[in-house]
Amino acid sequence: MRSFAGLAAIVAAASVYLYLLSTHLPPGPRRPESDGEDAETEGEVRELRELRLRFPSDLDELRELADLLKFYKREHYGYVLLLFCSAYLYKQSFAIPGSSFLNMLAGAIFGPWEGLLLACLLTTSGSTFCYLLSSTFGKQHVVQLFPEKVALLQRKVEENRSSLFFFLLFLRFFPMTPNWFLNITCPVLHIPMPIFFFSVLIGLIPYNFICVRTGSMLSELSSLDDLFSWRTLIQLLAIALVALVPGALIKHYSKDRLKVDGLGSNGTSPDGVEQDRKMR
Repeated sequence: MRSFAGLAAIVAAASVYLYLLSTHLPPGPRRPESDGEDAETEGEVRELRELRLRFPSDLDELRELADLLKFYKREHYGYVLLLFCSAYLYKQSFAIPGSSFLNMLAGAIFGPWEGLLLACLLTTSGSTFCYLLSSTFGKQHVVQLFPEKVALLQRKVEENRSSLFFFLLFLRFFPMTPNWFLNITCPVLHIPMPIFFFSVLIGLIPYNFICVRTGSMLSELSSLDDLFSWRTLIQLLAIALVALVPGALIKHYSKDRLKVDGLGSNGTSPDGVEQDRKMR
């Protein structure tokens, strides 16, 4: 009970911080050229205030929020950066799904390379915070909530103890178990912090790159015709290659050195699929 109360206090404090950060916006950029443009600017700022706590849930909301934050970033880069990092770490630290939209938002706001750097750093930091929270407050709760999945992963970790880092990379590259579940389970499985940290940092680079580059491309498209231009198609091909090559190398390595038999989709054994559906 004490561990649950401590975790609840941390979640509440982080929620209050994020709320206060998003409600105390600095003055928006002003364009003095004409009254009409000033009115448009004020309208955009009002719309940003209305959307401050709304995480994007589809591509339309993503593009709308990205346009508003890019507009606001003209004079308040540091504030937008702090707001984005805080929201990202909030989701990652408390194992809240939806990192793909935030990665795309990073690409749309900050561009492909700065967005990728941010996404990799925030994913790794947030996952590490989640690891620490689970280690401190949630070990027994994780085992109670997911007994069979934890037991299966425990067996696989022991079987691959000699190649533990590459086993974790394999799990990050392929969707055999959700990232948030790995983050909260690794302390239970006694995964050392350095191995966990670098497996997240390296293992999620292709996924982060795909999402960030997609978000950057979406922000640059002005019409459906732009989607079928040669430039866009070449970029999509490059994204596919970046995603496939590391995964192929890890899969080739795993055939000889890793034991992943019995791990089905989302980290369940074939016999545990039905129970996994009930848990959802």
